[in-house]
Amino acid sequence: MRNTLRRQLADGRTPIGLAACVIRTVEIVTVTRSCGFDFLLVDMEHGPIAIGDAASISVAAFEAGLPCLVRVGGPYAPDLARVLDCGAEGVVVPHVETAAEARLIVEKCRFQPLGKRSLPSPLARLGFQVPPAAEMVRRIEADTVIVAMVESAGGVAEAGAIAAVPGVDAVIIGANDLAADMGHLGAVDHPEVLAAFAAVAAATLAQGKIFGVIGVGAALLQSHALDLGARLIVATNDINLLIDQGTAVAQTLRARTGQVAPAAR
Repeated sequence: MRNTLRRQLADGRTPIGLAACVIRTVEIVTVTRSCGFDFLLVDMEHGPIAIGDAASISVAAFEAGLPCLVRVGGPYAPDLARVLDCGAEGVVVPHVETAAEARLIVEKCRFQPLGKRSLPSPLARLGFQVPPAAEMVRRIEADTVIVAMVESAGGVAEAGAIAAVPGVDAVIIGANDLAADMGHLGAVDHPEVLAAFAAVAAATLAQGKIFGVIGVGAALLQSHALDLGARLIVATNDINLLIDQGTAVAQTLRARTGQVAPAAR
């Protein structure tokens, strides 16, 4: 049975993912699996990753048995359904402010009767075979995950209504943008920000949907995620992983050789 994100959640797991923000080649799939992450998030909102890159990575992830989601630019992004057509298992949509925007996302990304997604050409996720339309819809919908991101005070107030929209599977908080919108730039640990996290978590869970987080460091993971019932966690991204581990290695070796690190540019 295929290892999908929906199956991981149904099995009671708390999937932990890696975001690909800069690495645009399929090698990121192997890196993600080798590190032990449960899923990959391809980020088209920030950085250089384009639709063609996302398609190649998504198909490679599918063949490797690694769930792969793609983050687009927002509720009105032209690539909402296209990333699904290209092989992504799900779509992550940032800056969702209202239930109306959540309904728009579902309309674009879900097939009838929940949405109005156009029937696509042969799909990589189906081996480019063309089953009867009803079978194709059933098989694709069985795996597709739609995630709405709340990243503003307005979104916090509407979190329950967003989560209540049929077809939305999860609501996750973009920690850094939310803190900035609330007037606490760089202070995700501020008590008001934590209160907003708690409000979104409660509202989402009350609708029977998955609550998750992105941009929460290890120091705040317990208070801002696990204690609130988070079950979908984007732990870090490709560049942070490289910088953090690379810095640690360089510092260790310099300490042993007695050398001073070069000045930062």
